[in-house]
Amino acid sequence: MQIGADRMCMPSPSVHQFMAAVKQTALANSRWIPPPGKGSLYIRPLLMGTGPVLGVAPAPEYTFLVYASPVGNYFKEGTAPLNLYVEDEFHRATRGGAGGVKSITNYAPVFKALSRAKSRGFSEVLYLDSVSKRNIEEASASNVFIVKGNILSTPPANGTILEGITRKSIMDIARDLDFQVEERCIPVEELIDADEVFCTGTAAGVAPVGSITYKGNRIEYTISAQLVSKKLHSRLMAIQRGDIEDTRGWVVEIN
Repeated sequence: MQIGADRMCMPSPSVHQFMAAVKQTALANSRWIPPPGKGSLYIRPLLMGTGPVLGVAPAPEYTFLVYASPVGNYFKEGTAPLNLYVEDEFHRATRGGAGGVKSITNYAPVFKALSRAKSRGFSEVLYLDSVSKRNIEEASASNVFIVKGNILSTPPANGTILEGITRKSIMDIARDLDFQVEERCIPVEELIDADEVFCTGTAAGVAPVGSITYKGNRIEYTISAQLVSKKLHSRLMAIQRGDIEDTRGWVVEIN
């Protein structure tokens, strides 16, 4: 939030204020936490301008709030593999823009492409970089990884994609499990030879991809219990549940 607020010329709550608000919201809504395996309590911090101003300028006053809601799986397919459509007409972000910060500017530009893709039966849209229109970047609301052998590759956080916390967590866990992790430009053609593709996000979790369609050509991936994404997701869930020791201080007790 501090990074995004700075980019948008907004004041930001301190880390202490932020954590206190999230903890209070979680406690106040504890009765809405779904049973294990049935969903989760989605907590969303929000910072918005609320001061009176008509001109094109930062607001004179801002409101910081945190709300929560019980949710199921982010995708309507549930835990079924996703079917992605590679968008080569519309772009989610451009260099020098705000694609790398968590703001409404991340979501409004994808509505057109996402609506069109869903009307054609696809789960999500995978966007290309706006300069070469050749390298994959991310989906509408999640980061993307490709797997080839023992190597996990994901596009670099160079200002046009979000550095999602689930993305970072999966990269750390993958290294713990002796996978080689690369942040690099990934040409769209590499999707053809990938062993596996999956998406990560706060709401999306870790979602395997069953197929990707690009310029009318459909690439299908084998789905099995041995998927790397399933192994990484299981490890992340075990840390969150306390089944595996949290060595990085990710888990915060709320009382």
